[in-house]
Amino acid sequence: MRKIGLVGGLSWVSTLDYYRYVNEGVNAALGGLEFAECLVYSVNFNAIQRHGWDDWDNTFAVLLSAGQSLKAGGAEAIVLCANTAHMCAERLQAALALPVIHIAEATARRVAEQGLRTVALLGTRYTMELPFFHEVLQAHGIRALTPARQETRDFIQHTLKEELGRGLTLPATRTAYLEIIDELLARGAQGVVFGCTELPLLLSPADIAVPVFDTTRLHAEAAVDFALGRAGR
Repeated sequence: MRKIGLVGGLSWVSTLDYYRYVNEGVNAALGGLEFAECLVYSVNFNAIQRHGWDDWDNTFAVLLSAGQSLKAGGAEAIVLCANTAHMCAERLQAALALPVIHIAEATARRVAEQGLRTVALLGTRYTMELPFFHEVLQAHGIRALTPARQETRDFIQHTLKEELGRGLTLPATRTAYLEIIDELLARGAQGVVFGCTELPLLLSPADIAVPVFDTTRLHAEAAVDFALGRAGR
């Protein structure tokens, strides 16, 4: 089994899910008392937030320090436990000389397997507005729709950071998200990508009438595939 390194704390709430899914996935494949060989480096998220994600040099420095610690501990691949952190994925992979298992690639493969060509993408403002997630989907022939209005994207950013990132799930926020998703479905989305690792805290696939792609689960599955030497699904 290959050892994987999880960069968590982005937020710690969703890192719990990563740790559980990776260990459950290894155990489902191998049975018995088999669990993942993994390391977790949980960063202090405020080291990023006090500058903002978009101070990309600072964000990269925080993630690089975590990755270097994981590599020193024997990690053979890095898993960034947040969608937005993948803005730095290529740069980190080059600096660490280790594979960074990409959350958008894992998601795009699953969307393509289901034959969908247009999906709604919900996530932080950076995930929705910057090209790093869209481009990976596009490489698989998939178009991503995001909320058209800036105030809607700002609302999603605020609630992800100030509510879900702190483990708070409010009924009014859930209702608002479902209304946003309905608007995106009306524009032609055939599925919904939960492009933030905290979104499953608020919504479940049962809430939505089209296929849902939970990036946390898909990313964890890709990490399990790497650990077990299986080809990516």
